[in-house]
Amino acid sequence: MTEHSRPLDVLILAAGQGTRMKSNLPKVLHPVAGRPMVAWAVKAAFELGARRTVVVTGHGAERVEAALAGSDVTFARQTQQLGTGHAFLCGAAALPQPEPGAGADILVLYGDTPLLRTETLRALVESHRTQGSAMTVLTGELPDATGYGRIVRGEGGEVERIVEQKDATPAERAIREFNSGVYVFDAQAPELAREIGNTNASGEYYLTDLLGLYHAQGAHVRAFRLDDPQEVLGANDRVGLTELERILQRRIQGEHLRAGVSLSLPETILIEDTVQLARDVTVEPGVILRGATRVAEGVTIGAYSVVTDSVIEEGVVIKPHSVLEGARVGAGSEVGPFARLRPGSVLAGGVHIGNFVETKNARLASGVKAGHLAYLGDVTIGEETNVGAGTIVANFDGVNKHQSTIGAGVFIGSNTTLLAPRVVGDAAFIAGGSAIHDDVPEGAMAVARGKQRNIGGWASRYWNSAGRREKLEQKLPWLAGWLRRQEKPGQ
Repeated sequence: MTEHSRPLDVLILAAGQGTRMKSNLPKVLHPVAGRPMVAWAVKAAFELGARRTVVVTGHGAERVEAALAGSDVTFARQTQQLGTGHAFLCGAAALPQPEPGAGADILVLYGDTPLLRTETLRALVESHRTQGSAMTVLTGELPDATGYGRIVRGEGGEVERIVEQKDATPAERAIREFNSGVYVFDAQAPELAREIGNTNASGEYYLTDLLGLYHAQGAHVRAFRLDDPQEVLGANDRVGLTELERILQRRIQGEHLRAGVSLSLPETILIEDTVQLARDVTVEPGVILRGATRVAEGVTIGAYSVVTDSVIEEGVVIKPHSVLEGARVGAGSEVGPFARLRPGSVLAGGVHIGNFVETKNARLASGVKAGHLAYLGDVTIGEETNVGAGTIVANFDGVNKHQSTIGAGVFIGSNTTLLAPRVVGDAAFIAGGSAIHDDVPEGAMAVARGKQRNIGGWASRYWNSAGRREKLEQKLPWLAGWLRRQEKPGQ
């Protein structure tokens, strides 16, 4: 087995409590740009082609493991938080046992550092293998590295020691190269880690002590320096979490801009890492794009719209303040402004959904138009049907939801209520203001409203009744004046 063909295992340390987050949610589950922080480390491990990825859990272990269920990772529990060395041993116990004369390199990551690029980690592993190191430390350089462990280099540039801030001399504190806490070890690291002691003020087992154990064997310990130290930023509190989000948003948006997407005022836009945008998509200010959303070429997403887990095909116009969740919008359709497409909404090509129209589990064929103030729930609508303003498909009877079918070429007048389950045939007409409680045959006209009856003098009798006249004089003086004008002399 050559240096470059060795397998790579990844240990992700994610057992910490994160008390400074002041949250019931485990620290590593706080989301950044659409993923829990720990999921960014898992993503990087998969992109590196890791043979096995082990996530070491502790605080909130059940929730962390549930959040990563289905991710093809192995979990190891650290029931007592006894330091990074102890966490490493817990995770290493879940790795495949190395065969004689062969073994995998082990990359150690953390569940709260989502900014590390896969390209950086790949270069780190490559450097470790090319130089024949037993241990490689990922380092960075800052003008002021206060708070970090310092890298003390020895002969030939190898890492001689890692000195923590509290233990550093003034000369060592002036060192600008810091320890990120990310390491690559050779296959003997788990065995060596059993020799780590805890004779320190904290009584914990520190992973950095492996450096001395490797030196005792005469093995090489080297550093790989980051180009951008920002990549190893973590989040200890909500302020740090906000900073990570800001950096990742700039990174995500930059990738989309370079790929031909137009972002108006990008500082006001949020795009999660899982969203796919084709070229010539225009995203206006205030837009939020989440989840498994896929947007095809030439789409415009209007200001302050929110799109989650939806597919938007070519040339669609989403007008401002629209909300889409679990929807599919066919090519050339228009949605909004102020429209809401709820889960299960499927619009074919050339559909028009106007202002304050809501759809849920609705399938609309090509050319359907619902311009204003309608609710279309649990319904299939055929081609070229026109849905008038104020139409409601009343799909819920208080216990169950019911499915309705409306044919092609139907005209539904304004303020119609369809009491589901209903079937309306092709080319049918429904008179405005109807409450449809029976099916409508193909080509028929349905009228379902009571005959109008005008009762003269009703307003005078109503408002002149006991108790109403005094209130009328106080609150509606114009109506009181009208009533006085209606009274005959002598009344």
